[in-house]
Amino acid sequence: MEKFRSEEIMELSCKGYFKSMGYSEDELGHKPRIGIANSWNQLVPGHYNLNQVSEYVKRGIYAAGGVACEFGVMAACDGIAQGHVGMKYILPSREIICNSVEIMVQAHQLDAVVLVASCDKIVPGMLMAAARLNIPAILINGGPMLGGIQFDGRKSDGTSPDEAKGMLAAGKINQDELDNLIDACGPGCGSCSFFGTANTMGCVTEALGMSLTGSAVIPAVYAERSRCAYATGAKCVELAKKDIKPRDIITKESIKNAIKACLSVSGSTNAVLHLSAIAIEAGIPYEEFNVVDAFDELNKTTPQLAKINPASHWSLEDFYFAGGMPRVMQHLGDSLDLTVMTANAMTLGETLAKVKYTYPENKELIRTKETAYSQTGGLAVLRGNLAPETGVTKPGAFDPSLYEFTGTAICFDCEEDAEEAILGGKVKPGNVVVVRYEGPKGGPGMREMYKAMKYLYGMGLNMSTALITDGRFSGTNNGCFVGHISPEAADGGPIAIVEDGDEIYLNVMEGKLELHVPDEVIAERLKRWKRPEKKDIPNGYLKLYSRVASSAARGAVIDC
Repeated sequence: MEKFRSEEIMELSCKGYFKSMGYSEDELGHKPRIGIANSWNQLVPGHYNLNQVSEYVKRGIYAAGGVACEFGVMAACDGIAQGHVGMKYILPSREIICNSVEIMVQAHQLDAVVLVASCDKIVPGMLMAAARLNIPAILINGGPMLGGIQFDGRKSDGTSPDEAKGMLAAGKINQDELDNLIDACGPGCGSCSFFGTANTMGCVTEALGMSLTGSAVIPAVYAERSRCAYATGAKCVELAKKDIKPRDIITKESIKNAIKACLSVSGSTNAVLHLSAIAIEAGIPYEEFNVVDAFDELNKTTPQLAKINPASHWSLEDFYFAGGMPRVMQHLGDSLDLTVMTANAMTLGETLAKVKYTYPENKELIRTKETAYSQTGGLAVLRGNLAPETGVTKPGAFDPSLYEFTGTAICFDCEEDAEEAILGGKVKPGNVVVVRYEGPKGGPGMREMYKAMKYLYGMGLNMSTALITDGRFSGTNNGCFVGHISPEAADGGPIAIVEDGDEIYLNVMEGKLELHVPDEVIAERLKRWKRPEKKDIPNGYLKLYSRVASSAARGAVIDC
């Protein structure tokens, strides 16, 4: 009979504490205690259905002979936090999520844990915790939202009103049209219905092997989501009995698989940050395996097989019907390491061989290697004298005519100033909008420049301007942008000394981001530069994070 670590503490007085909550003698016997880390709340649309998901997870756990022990985990909504001080807290919340799962699992010596989560920082935070704890674990997300009313040639989503605000300012739509869009862009709960970070990380988790194959993009409101939750609960008990742990699954090889899968569907640039952090938590040294470099190298040989909103009119629901990540990974074939272990308790190759599809294939949405949208991936790493360590962009989401761009800088030291200038008509065709002091330390919190890009789109400037920043971008953004620029401005990176009117050059295919200013001028500006004092950091977690956060190149993790 298996011996579980929870049995050791059950021999002590803690059994009485469990009985005080109604647990039975049978439940406290020789059965694995499976934690359910549930980030349900009534603030985040992507989490609104997680209590139902969790109930089906419990059913699966009990049916497989385990005991379910649920606990809560915090979660914040990127969409609601956009464009104000709340966004400063979003990336730093990832570390709190990771730490809270670690604390709950270790304090109560659980045998395994099901991670019930959705959205941008919650899924990676929980995966970081799983890698750190290294007890049997599996993740299930809540599924994407269905698309809303048609707008600008595709199904609308929660970000469409911000594009519409720019259109309103440009006189392209009226207020009644904007109000109607706000009412109808989100028809129900789920993670955002575009292919942003939330759904990217669901797909990355599946490709990494930490969730059941086929689970990533089942819509939130589909009954199949509940059946998948039941199977996930049962599978976690199997993982506990077989002692299959996250570090058996999260390896350099499986991370490369996840990177290739992300590139093949043009996932969010935030995946670079999160996979870097997950690799560190899995005990893979940064010096031994640099995730940013892996993205850079693998992008050159990984074809882009799918385009999903905002890169096309196809929705997440369409991607689900077309076969989702299993179909993509099958088309990638031997480009992936099929021998890696997965949370299915089988290798990736064994799992993909068993996939059955409910709906017809859509060969236009998910293509083969031979008919790929591009023979290179949907994300790219840029470097140069403006980004010595790294800059990350998403060519899969913007027009190839922008892959090479030269423009004149117009500089802003915060997101709000840039947004005001865009809506005020101060940004002109040919400008490169520079938004700095928004990195992990400088922001602090590395905010997304989501609204700035949406306003450029709405103002009709998305095909004639570029935006670069030491902050981040939302996966919904399209247009010519480069984020994650490191070193960040607050650390004295070259982005700090760019001046209005400077010429900036970027070339996606050659991986270049350069400031066309003489080296001696750059050196003199850097010599004169002094880090500006940030007077608006409130006492509390943000002040701590600003002191201990690492660079974007290292995943913006807390640097101990």
